Amino acid sequence: MNILKFIETFTDDSLMRSTTSRRDSFNQFGNIGKTLAYASIPFGLSAMANKALAKDITATPATPIGALQFALTLEYLENEFYAMALDSGVIPASENGGRDLKVFQQIAAHESSHVKFLIAGLGGPASANFVAKPTFDFTVGGAFDPFHDYPTFLALAQAFEDTGVRAYKGQAANLISAPDLLTAALQIHSVEARHASEVRRLRSLKGWISNSERGAGMPAATQAVYDGEGVTVQAGFNTSAAFGPAAGSEAYDEPLTTQQVVDIANLFIV
Repeated sequence: MNILKFIETFTDDSLMRSTTSRRDSFNQFGNIGKTLAYASIPFGLSAMANKALAKDITATPATPIGALQFALTLEYLENEFYAMALDSGVIPASENGGRDLKVFQQIAAHESSHVKFLIAGLGGPASANFVAKPTFDFTVGGAFDPFHDYPTFLALAQAFEDTGVRAYKGQAANLISAPDLLTAALQIHSVEARHASEVRRLRSLKGWISNSERGAGMPAATQAVYDGEGVTVQAGFNTSAAFGPAAGSEAYDEPLTTQQVVDIANLFIV
């Protein structure tokens, strides 16, 4: 299989002119956001709890094909989320001198490229390995309003991006036997990390996660995205003792397992 070389550096310069790559893509990301909401709006817990009709995704096999399928579902989710946001006009054209809109136009272009790459990597729509796009409900049954309320959109974008970074990291071991695919996944992973940092900064947060903190303005319902990030012992080295718990945890991102991502994601699939 030919590996597409479409990942570009997500710098301020490329942000303003490049439109070729597409953001992180985990094939089973289908449920990552139903528990996510912005702190200033009601959580709508009763709506989120009503899952009787939801078509939940399940964990994919711990194989290279399974990892690609998992990534594709996640990329479907992000691609549709940003496309719908751009179509809705929820991103203010004047915010930060128009920079916010340019940021999300670029992220959307990355995500579209990632979807196309992963579909090609699975052999195309006619392949037995292909997975179709689920039906997403980013309002979670009316609990959220991300396409009319910009802070809500930003909160969900942060949750999706932070999850994507950890999800790709969690799939690396499943791609060890396929070096070309592993290389491509790592290329996408680094772009996803740039997305996450940029979105966090648009929300006036640090570009990285500290301990297991979700950050100001993120509701408690998003905590599953950040649980486990406070690890301070790496390869037997106690980073907390050397640098303090915050700095020690910030220096290393932690992976999410396939099942953890599935558990987070399924609320957005109907």
